[in-house]
Amino acid sequence: MDQATRLGTPAYMTGFGNAFETEALPGALPIGRNSPQRCAYGLYAEQLSGSPFTAPRASNERSWLYRIRPTVRHWGRFMRSDPGFFRSAPCAEVEIPPAPMRWDPIAIPNATLNFIQGIHTATTAGDVTGQNGMAAHLYFVTRSMTDEVFYNADGEMLILPQQGALRFRTEFGLIEAAPGQVVVIPRGVKFAVDLMDGPARGYICENYGGAFTLPERGPIGANCLANPRDFMTPVARYEDRDAPTAMTVKWGGTLWTTELAHSPLDVVAWHGNYAPYTYDLRRFSPVGPVLFDHADPSIFTTLTAPSETPGTANVDFVIFPDRWSVTEDTFRPPWYHMNVMSEFMGLLYGIYDAKPEGFRPGGFSLHNCMLPHGPDAEAFAQASSVDLKPHRMRDTMAFMFETRLPQKVTAWAAGHPALRADYLDCWNGLDRRFDPARP
Repeated sequence: MDQATRLGTPAYMTGFGNAFETEALPGALPIGRNSPQRCAYGLYAEQLSGSPFTAPRASNERSWLYRIRPTVRHWGRFMRSDPGFFRSAPCAEVEIPPAPMRWDPIAIPNATLNFIQGIHTATTAGDVTGQNGMAAHLYFVTRSMTDEVFYNADGEMLILPQQGALRFRTEFGLIEAAPGQVVVIPRGVKFAVDLMDGPARGYICENYGGAFTLPERGPIGANCLANPRDFMTPVARYEDRDAPTAMTVKWGGTLWTTELAHSPLDVVAWHGNYAPYTYDLRRFSPVGPVLFDHADPSIFTTLTAPSETPGTANVDFVIFPDRWSVTEDTFRPPWYHMNVMSEFMGLLYGIYDAKPEGFRPGGFSLHNCMLPHGPDAEAFAQASSVDLKPHRMRDTMAFMFETRLPQKVTAWAAGHPALRADYLDCWNGLDRRFDPARP
């Protein structure tokens, strides 16, 4: 039976990084062993490893899948696919002078695009074959994936809906996500994406390095920020469907497609800690200064993908949600700064306090390594003179993909009309105010 019909509503288990077990048919999970001589229901046992076998226990990621056909039968003769605007690092399509950059929201195209066809890469960093760095994409979707599946062998995909809800049919089960939620699909996991309420737009961070995990809290202690119990992993759900299915794989920075005779989303049961998950960003519990001055924006880190250098991320996923601002005698918006990290930023909804007019939902900006940025002239003037009462920032959700590596802009993003040629003008009003005679 096609469980897409019988199990139309997603169900979840909670807790980040937990070892879960779930079955869509009673007794499908073997007890006491991973790979019995004969699996129940005539299933095949298969392990999916997201880390080396010898990784430390705390970072060792793997799941056992009990499926109708082993993945070696989800294979065929691959033909290279047209990548469209999907790019991987290193990508040196254009050379542009160093400068802060900002793009207005880009309208969903009047074209028939599934999730993969609708990926448009804005920036890349590092080297996909060296499993180092990331890419920042936008996606535009106008049709569901029908008899089509995808998996990414190059990296995990952190997906942020900005307009329109999506349903993810994965090997592990169903996930639904709307603006304000994030979905993470690990490297190697097959999935398909369906529209739920019309055309959709959003952002993707493709992480080539180590998997996203929760940041250490340090002196913050055991609570606040993103709490593990709020992350949700799908329960088992399978498709037992014999129908021509196109499977596309991203491998080595290239897309390849083959034709299957059946759906590969056929996992009847699974157990382990390597699985897709979702998180409602509005459950993030922010912390901040309660008397004066700023804490660094790292206090808003939701997920981090570490590098080999302690304290230096391959990618950080940072959000700026609803929160109170209460500091006294403090310039409250983000300060002017230059940063060794490079920052790709977007806005899911609401207003971003550092640029209240020019940065709109669906837009994005790039402030690269050691390039200056900060509040525009209007934000500076307002923040310098406002009566500093406690202020609640409501209905806002900005985010940042921050990496230690410089980000290269693709030809699509550099040549798009949404790129603001006048972005630098937003700081024109920051005139000389120095007066040595006036302390």
